[in-house]
Order: sequence, then structure tokens, then C-alpha cells
Amino acid sequence: MNAGKYIFSQLVSFLPKRVFDGIVKRHEGDKWVKHFTCWNQLLVMMFGQLAGCDSLREVAAIIDAIKSKSYHLGFGSGDIKLSNMSYANAKRDYKIFEEFAYYMIDLAQSKRITRPFELNGKFYAFDSTTIDLCMSLFEWAYFRKTKSGIKVHTLFDVATQIPTYIHITEAKLHDVKAMDEIPYEPNTFYIFDKGYYDLARLYRIQCIGSMFIIRAKEHLKYEIVSGDDLLDGDDNVLLDQTIRPKGPLTKKKYPSELRRIVYYAPELKRTFTFLTNDFSIKAKDIAMLYKQRWQVELFFKWIKQHLRVLSFWGTSENAVRIQIYVAVITYCLVAIVEHDCQLGRTTFNVLRVLIRVLTDKTPIRDLFKGSETIEDADDETVQLQFEFKF
Repeated sequence: MNAGKYIFSQLVSFLPKRVFDGIVKRHEGDKWVKHFTCWNQLLVMMFGQLAGCDSLREVAAIIDAIKSKSYHLGFGSGDIKLSNMSYANAKRDYKIFEEFAYYMIDLAQSKRITRPFELNGKFYAFDSTTIDLCMSLFEWAYFRKTKSGIKVHTLFDVATQIPTYIHITEAKLHDVKAMDEIPYEPNTFYIFDKGYYDLARLYRIQCIGSMFIIRAKEHLKYEIVSGDDLLDGDDNVLLDQTIRPKGPLTKKKYPSELRRIVYYAPELKRTFTFLTNDFSIKAKDIAMLYKQRWQVELFFKWIKQHLRVLSFWGTSENAVRIQIYVAVITYCLVAIVEHDCQLGRTTFNVLRVLIRVLTDKTPIRDLFKGSETIEDADDETVQLQFEFKF
């Protein structure tokens, strides 16, 4: 089926074009457009992401160099000028790409939901990454006296390795305020690092019937309800207590009981204390779930290294948002391709291979045929680095 098609064209064939066209029609994205449509813009931006371009000028130069292949790559039949790309990124509504990004997220998650995981249920890690910007060019994203910046708040499904929610804000917004925007679901675990410690907001999660896991802060005052005895250290769990917050203000913020777990990490020779409102699963599984938070950190690392979200191809807020959503679309597309082609690799590993052979005509399955499924050494190093990095 894919004989004679470029790798990039094979990737594009997995995109639901009819859905994208429907979104464009609702937003009138192609109104009065004769040549460079929203679809062409999406593919050009995705190609630039996968090719590792640092600027829109570099994207234009590469596409001009391969213009004999443009039609078969999906870029359209005419010349693609730098001015057209720049104008499209600045003026076309970013909500077109935002809406399509969320569709791709849902599609990727539905395909990869059957991936094996240690526990049954939904488990999300929430974290943010800050992207520094030049203040003279990005005045709309003012952060500090000498620089601008944005934050990308991400809700990451640790079972499917898919980001399910992206919230872009100015960098000066405190992380805990972003918790108010999370689309919470009942009977779901939410994993936070210490920066999101806010008892009032955590109690809201309790009230909707969801669970949370967070690293405890030392200043928390509490009384022990049960579990005061030091355990024998099985599974590296030292304490498993039921506690009740003390103090008028603290009790007002969280008027319920909490589970306090003290865990010893032998690889780091340190103890860590976790708080959760779940009393049903084993203490060692709480620690294991918190370790899974490294996946969202790994996602940030990979998307910064292998997709272009650090060097932006436009200075307007609209252009920045389009580029970030196209990066998410590209990541989800690779995850879908990995599932549908049954490659048996991580999304990161598949992405590493595909970005180097975009204009090759080898079928995607053949690129991975006959080679062992081995996690890259860098992935393992990053996993160990982030497992207990708080």
C-alpha cells in the first residue's frame, strides 16, 4: 500500500484529514485562500518539526530544495514562500490547530489505552515546563525584568504515554493556580510534585471522587489516627499512617483524613513522604505511581530536544500557540503510527528513527523489521534521573 511513498507521506496518511477539514470549515480558516491552505500549513509545520528546523526561514529553504517532491509530500503544487508561511502563522486562528490537537490526543489515547500497566485505572501526572523567550521580541509574554516566557501545563496519561490536556499560560502564573483548569474525572489518580502542594485544591479533588498523590511538606501539622508503628521495611515502606490535619486553618482547608506513607528509596539512600487520599491500594504501589511522574518530565525533555518548541518561528502569541499545538499533533501522530503498525517501540524511539528518513521511500514497518526492541540508553538514564527528582 505504501510502496513508492515517502516516509513523511506515509505518516500523513494516518492523519484524519476529513476531521481537520471540518474544523477548518467551522473556523473559516480557508476563506479567500487560493493556494496555501490550512492543511498545507499543517503539513509544512509538521515537516519542519520533524526535520528539526530552528526557524521558519530554514523550513522555507528545505522545502524549496525539495520542491520537486512538494506535491507528493502534501505541500501543494505551487511555490511555498516564507512570507506566506509567516502570514499564515500570525493571522490564522490557532484554535483550528488546538481543536485538532485535542482530537489527535483523544485518538492516540483510545488506541493505546490497552497498553499493559502495573495497575488498573486512570493515572495522570500533572506538571509544567517553562520556555524562556526574548523580551524584545515577545513583549506579550512578560515574565521578569530581563526576559519573557510561557508555561506549558500538561496533564500526562502515564499508562498510554499521551498528553491529554495542554494549558499554555504566561510564565509568571504560579503552578498551583493551573490546578483550577484541570478537567478532573471521577475515580482517577492525579500525581503532583511538591510544587502543587495546596490542601484546599487537593480537597476539591477528594470531593469529586478522585484520588491524588503528592509529596508531603515538612511543615504539615497532623495527628495520627492509626499506623503509628514503624514497619519492618518490607517493600521499602517504613510507615503507612492515617492522619488528620491539625490547626484551624489547615483543618478548614482539608477537613478529612489523609494517608501518609514514608518510603525508602534504596537507589538514592533517601526517604520520601507521600500524601494520598486513597486507602485501598498498597503503599508500595503509591510509591510506584509517584515514580511514574518521570514520564511527563521525559515528555518535556523529548519534545524540547526532538520537536521545535524552544526556538519559535514567529513572535506573535498566535504563532507560538500554533507551533506548540503542531508539536503535540506530531507527537500524537507518531504514537498512533507506532500502535497501528505494531512496531513494539516507545513513541520516543520511533520518533528518533523517523525524523532521519522523511524523504526515504521505505515502508515504515520495514524500518523496524528484524531489529530488537531495545530502549535507548539515554531513555534509561533519564528514567533513573527523573524517578525521584522532586
